[in-house]
Amino acid sequence: MAEIILKTNQLTKTYKHQHALDNVNVTVRRGMIYGLIGENGAGKSTFMRAVMGLIHPTSGELSLFGGHTRKELLAARRKIGQSIETPALYLDLTGKQNMQIQVAYGGVSERQIEDLLALVKLNSAEKKKVKNYSLGMKQRLAIAMALVTNPELLILDEPMNGLDPLGIVEIRELLKQLVTEKGLTVILSSHLLSELSEIATHYGIIHNGKLIKEMSKEQLETETKKYIALCVDNPEQAIVVFNQLNIQNYRLVDTGTFRIFDHNEQISQINQALVQQDIAVTKIDVVNQTLENYFMDLIGGAQ
Repeated sequence: MAEIILKTNQLTKTYKHQHALDNVNVTVRRGMIYGLIGENGAGKSTFMRAVMGLIHPTSGELSLFGGHTRKELLAARRKIGQSIETPALYLDLTGKQNMQIQVAYGGVSERQIEDLLALVKLNSAEKKKVKNYSLGMKQRLAIAMALVTNPELLILDEPMNGLDPLGIVEIRELLKQLVTEKGLTVILSSHLLSELSEIATHYGIIHNGKLIKEMSKEQLETETKKYIALCVDNPEQAIVVFNQLNIQNYRLVDTGTFRIFDHNEQISQINQALVQQDIAVTKIDVVNQTLENYFMDLIGGAQ
């Protein structure tokens, strides 16, 4: 199994008795593209800032590259490149000049500036002032600046926020390239699950400061597959019928409403079995669940 790059245990950050992070347990392994998903204000940026040491957790533990002491975390954070919240760009300077400043801060050579600008497809605009960049160009420059120290872990907060479809595709392809060609591990956040689903290999879903679910891409695909939407007047007796039909993968959404995630091809048999037991079926249909609905169901259940 791949090396653990980041692990948190009951990580908590409290502001005036309000939990911005509430006992968050996250595990990120080398080579993952870990998507942190949550609505605005859910705690995504707070989590990233805690990982980077920009804020101090109120309680809990955090380890990076196997280190957890103050000295070990300080050394480990030198292996991280980050762009959290608004990228710190000098708008009246060119892209290349911004890179030169970042290189000076990082104490590394300027020799790789040209290569990084080419990597993010900004070499042709290196002499253009950043204030004249598109939003997508600014995001790509911010990623290039985060890469100047040759990090092993890249942390990006909402890197696709506000981008047009072409800009989103460009950032996606760039991040995939960084993982496959440079061996980076990436943590990125978004408030749109559909956006992350095109790139992430693993997900952490956060709501009101709590991590309510952690899953792989394969698990997400399984959980968002087709399901049978079923409404009955006697849910307890319906469960008995499910057991008789060997239906095990289902969820009671609310009183009398089920979602059945297997046996989709047996919808008529399920309906017949319920009716034979004098259970009134007011709705039965096969539904293709959207990622957005799945996300809303999860955070709705975590209220």
